[in-house]
Amino acid sequence: MSHQSTYEPKTGIEKWLDARLPIVRLGWDSFVDFPTPRNLNYWYTFGGILAVFLVIQILTGVVLAMHYVPHIDYAFDSVERIRRDVNYGWLIQAMHANGASFFFVAVYLHMFRGLYYGSYKAPREMLWIIGVVIYLLMMAAAFMGYVLPWGQMSYWGAMVITNLVGALPVVGEGIREWLWGGFSVGNATLNRFFSLHYLIPFLIAGLVILHIWALHVPGNNNPTGVEVKGKGDTLPFHPYYTVKDGFAIVAFLMIFAAFVFYLPNALGHADNFIEANPLATPAHIVPEWYFLPFYAILRAVTFDIGPISAKLGGVLAMFGAIGVLFVLPWLDGSKVKSMRYRPVAKWFFLIFVIACFGLGWCGAELPDNQVLGTPLQFVTLSQILTAYYFAYFLVILPVLGFIEKPKERPASIEASVLGDQPAAAQ
Repeated sequence: MSHQSTYEPKTGIEKWLDARLPIVRLGWDSFVDFPTPRNLNYWYTFGGILAVFLVIQILTGVVLAMHYVPHIDYAFDSVERIRRDVNYGWLIQAMHANGASFFFVAVYLHMFRGLYYGSYKAPREMLWIIGVVIYLLMMAAAFMGYVLPWGQMSYWGAMVITNLVGALPVVGEGIREWLWGGFSVGNATLNRFFSLHYLIPFLIAGLVILHIWALHVPGNNNPTGVEVKGKGDTLPFHPYYTVKDGFAIVAFLMIFAAFVFYLPNALGHADNFIEANPLATPAHIVPEWYFLPFYAILRAVTFDIGPISAKLGGVLAMFGAIGVLFVLPWLDGSKVKSMRYRPVAKWFFLIFVIACFGLGWCGAELPDNQVLGTPLQFVTLSQILTAYYFAYFLVILPVLGFIEKPKERPASIEASVLGDQPAAAQ
């Protein structure tokens, strides 16, 4: 959404710089005077929250890297030394470890908001696709970071996941051996994961810049899904949304601080405070909470599908659960973006959210355990929820695009705010 620049350099230095490198003008046009839909609610503040937590993760990660020793004989002890002996190491390590979880809380809320308000639809397909790439890199960085403390869950989590990658046809064995740096998880693996874990956040930072660029071309989506039609539909980003985002960021940081100072280990697994032992397998190997839905999808495939083994089928389903997000803009054929005006789609979306939480619950439980004392096993529940997960994207949204009759939408964003809401042209 291009707009005329209102930046006027006042001092001689500003004029000199603006004529040679207009970076101040870029910042002004992007974060101060950028026209933003006037009806954005607090669900739209998670982009700013994610930016803050990316900075927190990079800064604390750089400091931790100065003291961490990526060697299987010293990694576990070096993490304990950071907590006990490094000045404010206990704080920096707790911020980094809990920051990963809060990063994923914010990104999941950010993605659910995008799904509900149709932020993946034209003309914002590239914005959505770049966001999914960022999400994939976040998952890779988080997985590799979880291995670095070299506790029991770190080691066995790396063993399980890298072995699953080996199930991929043709390329699987090569990728697994490259990740291992040999023939099993060991010192070379830890070194590779440390290097990649350090590198990926900077790649994410670069993609975030692309993400913001892709956002500023068509402009923000909004809760109505109606595009900007006039100046009355927008407000300058500053001070209206800087204040709103700032309040949400402070509120989120207060919850984060409560975990850092009072519950620093609440989101971790107890077995990871035991040093890695290749000869002692934990009773129940589970990933971090933010991977649990995909872990449940992986375990839901317990049967061969023609020539595809159950193991390979589970891996393909797990990767497919993320891959389907890339083509989502072309699966949903409805011309109405926001589910505020799609009464049937709204209910299917609510069931989808419940299914995602249910998959997370299933991923944390043993597959053969019974659900709340009923005859239903968690593996069966996982299969039901996995089927709905894929059906939502591949069947429900495409079909609803043809058969659903949406409600009347407001004629403009300004009309929706002022309460005068005649129907928009379809």
